[in-house]
Formats: sequence, structure tokens, C-alpha cells
Amino acid sequence: MRAAADARAYRAEPDGSYLVLQRSLVFCARPSLWGFALWGTPTARDLERIVPLLALELAPDVPPHASLVDVRHLEAGDPRAFAVLTRYLRTNFDRFRSQVTRLALVRPPGLLGATVAGFYQVAGAPYAVRVFDDLPAASAWLRSPALGPVLDGAIAEASSISPVLVQLRRWLDAHLEEISLDRAAKAVSRAPRSLQRDLGAARTTFQREVDAARIRLARRLLTESDSALTEIAYDIGCASPQHFSSLFRRIVGEAPSAWRARQGRRRD
Repeated sequence: MRAAADARAYRAEPDGSYLVLQRSLVFCARPSLWGFALWGTPTARDLERIVPLLALELAPDVPPHASLVDVRHLEAGDPRAFAVLTRYLRTNFDRFRSQVTRLALVRPPGLLGATVAGFYQVAGAPYAVRVFDDLPAASAWLRSPALGPVLDGAIAEASSISPVLVQLRRWLDAHLEEISLDRAAKAVSRAPRSLQRDLGAARTTFQREVDAARIRLARRLLTESDSALTEIAYDIGCASPQHFSSLFRRIVGEAPSAWRARQGRRRD
């Protein structure tokens, strides 16, 4: 796929192209396969920007096709952002039923992945949906095995993250209970020293990535569960609640209890 210069170029000729927006990417690999990807923590405004571009696949001249939704790299879910997608889906329910034959959803690991996987149960699905834990399996199911590397490269470039760092973060998110540099390096097919050099080139370190993975999980547990802070501290691999509080303050900028309370007020 080629990168579209802007929204106007993508609208004019979506076939075989993709367009990068804020924390998102929309694409049309071919007339029979459309989709989008999200990463980080997209806001409702981010989703509002891509919805008009997503609607291109519902045009009368577009043949029935499959769809891919890649949200492997989500770090947190904003209920208001998901509400934008829910509204878009329900508004166009009948058109989706006639235009989209099936959809592959690639979810992030952990509790956030379970929440994302349940999206279509809550919003309703006008087509067959299959949930995957990795992009290669989803691409194979859609009979487009070459799509995975292209999409990985586009997301890595758009988010300024190297492919190795993308792989490492995915592995860390799923293996916080068994972290070591040797295991991580093996998981991303690198020697430990090579991985350290890659991380240095990306201006990060292995410990910094481990800490960030712990905070990603902590944020999900703080918003998606009623677990006590002490329990969350041990769940994310911190040696003590004090260690958890100090780590959370250093990375997020406030105490975990204050952050949880603020997220609760936003949902009210």
C-alpha cells in the first residue's frame, strides 16, 4: 500500500492506499479489504476525524468486502471514543450488513483486550466477527498474509516507534509476570545486546519499557476493576504498594488513587 498525502488524496483514490491521522490509520488494501488501526489512547475527537473516511467503504459503488480492525497497540480505552464508533456502527447498521461480509478484530493483550473483544457484543454486529491476538493470524483469515508487514511498518512509522519496539511492548504487555531481558530478546528475535542497542537508538531502555508496561496495566486495572491499590501493585509486578505509588507518580504525574478518581468523574 502507498501512503496518501492527505484526506483529499485518500478520498479521491483509496484503493491500495492508507492515510495516517492522529493515533489512527485508515486503509483500503484493495476493494475487497478495508480497515483501520488505532494506537495509544485515541480521543473522541480522533475518532470523529476518521469516521468520514471509514464511511468511504459504504459507498454504493464499493463491492461487498471484508474488514480489518487493528487495535493491538491501544494503551487505554476512552469510553467517549468508543461511543463515537458505536454511534457510527448503529447509524449505518443496515449498510454494513449489505456491504461488509466479515470482520477481523486484532485486540490488545490483557483486560483491555477483553473489553475490546466485547465491543461488538455490546454494540451489535451486522456481520461475522472473529477476534485475534495477532495480526498474522487475522491477515491469513482474511486471505491477505502480506498485509501484516505493510501495516506494521506503516503504524511504526506513523507512531515513530521502531518495529522491534512495537514487538517488545506487545510481549511485555502479555508477559509481565516473567520479565527478563533474555526472554524479551528471544521473543523479538534479537540477541540481548542487540536489543539494548535498538532500545538505545530509540532513546529508551529495557527498564523504562518494563516500567511503562506496568503502568499501562495499572491504568487498565484502575479503570476497569475495583481492585485495591495494594492488589494492583502486586498484579503489575511491583515489590510493594509504595513502589507502585512512586512509579505511578513518576510516569503519570499523580498518585494512582487521584488518577482513578479523576477517571471515574470523567465517566459520570
